[in-house]
Amino acid sequence: MKLTKRASSHHDPARPEDERLSIGRSYVYGLQHILTMYGGVIAPPLIVGGAAGLTGTEIAILVSAALFVSGAATMLQTLGLPYVGAKLPLVQGISFASVSTMVAIASGPGGLNSVFGAIIAAGAIGILITPFFSKIVRFFPPVVTGTIITVIGISLLPVAVRWAMGGDQEATDWGSMSNIGLAGFSLGVVLLVSRLVQGTLSRLSILIGIVAGTVFAFTIGKADFSDVGDGSVFAIPEPFAFGAPVFQIGAIVSMVVVILVIMTETTADILAVGEIVGTEVDAKRVGDGLRADMIATTVAPVFGTFPASAFAQNVGLVAVTGIKSRYVVAAGGSVLLFLGLFPILGRVVAAVPLPVLGGAGIVLFGSVAASGIRTLSKVSFDGNLNLVIVAVAIGFGVIPIAVPGFYAAFPEWVHVIFDSGISAASIVAVLLNIFFNVFTRGQKTSPSVVTAAPPVATKHHSG
Repeated sequence: MKLTKRASSHHDPARPEDERLSIGRSYVYGLQHILTMYGGVIAPPLIVGGAAGLTGTEIAILVSAALFVSGAATMLQTLGLPYVGAKLPLVQGISFASVSTMVAIASGPGGLNSVFGAIIAAGAIGILITPFFSKIVRFFPPVVTGTIITVIGISLLPVAVRWAMGGDQEATDWGSMSNIGLAGFSLGVVLLVSRLVQGTLSRLSILIGIVAGTVFAFTIGKADFSDVGDGSVFAIPEPFAFGAPVFQIGAIVSMVVVILVIMTETTADILAVGEIVGTEVDAKRVGDGLRADMIATTVAPVFGTFPASAFAQNVGLVAVTGIKSRYVVAAGGSVLLFLGLFPILGRVVAAVPLPVLGGAGIVLFGSVAASGIRTLSKVSFDGNLNLVIVAVAIGFGVIPIAVPGFYAAFPEWVHVIFDSGISAASIVAVLLNIFFNVFTRGQKTSPSVVTAAPPVATKHHSG
């Protein structure tokens, strides 16, 4: 791959993700990643802590631990160790896919300690099966990866919309014009900076939009920093602060299913960011990435937090900014870890209004879907069933987004797996690709009426 040398680089890297920027630029770009995913990291401890009946002080411990472990996991994933870490610009955070299962376990007799025990056991199983799981990379050709990346973007867009409406459906200002207008202001700043500003500042469009939106929100009374001074300034996460983990067979089995879903989503994110960065991602690299993911997940309960996974929204930020350096994301990881040690700094970031993040999220998450469409544009749809693969996989991916209760009557394991649009689309796309493109015996040249549909609006007529 031929690379263009940048004046800001310390050297001409062999791979795009190995580019090194100055420390200042690395931390500024890394801060964008943290602002993008901060809300997603603190949401699981808030929800699970509430379900477990914890006090506000105890929930604050969960939040700090989530930030600390997310930062350490991000640095492990990006910088790597031998056989551990994909060494790609991937942000690791506390997975939202496990929330419903953890709430169910926390509400039982074992409480929060049963959640921690189930995560430790399931994470260890995840480490053991990683070598097998990474072998599935060969079943992820562009028709599969493009579909998955598209669904990742589509599945994230409702999050941005909910943020734009205020984040809390029970609040009196949910969906108010002030919230939506604030999101529109943030979005407008991002678009204006992207269009009118050149160079480094244009790559900071997301951060500029969030900062400008927060300042504007403060001037109109929509941002509240009054709680920043409440609580401790510095705190080191205490191992097993909530007591020894409890191991229950039923809870472990449920969590293993969740771990398989997380591994599927992380695999999709590794492939997605590899496609966006333009670097080679083979089975070994996926295995190293999953191993880092599962090690972080297994260790997380020791510090009082939950399973880790790659964050798809940050894949979108890589696509938007064009900053492909893994060291930038590692810098962001160190910021997360720092926030975990200084809860007061975390409370400052938490004061950024969700509508502001919602406006920026429209660009971020939409760009993920656009990247998937770009990948699909390289796929041949002539004389094969690739169009059917894309159509059905996207359909399954959209089901839990469009109708969240669709799988409510299904067995719990089906609900856990397919209630994530990303994992549903991944599984369906891989299986259909094997069925249609690997086992091709007896397949005809024009095997489906769907493939016979003519492309629409693909020609430009002059005069």
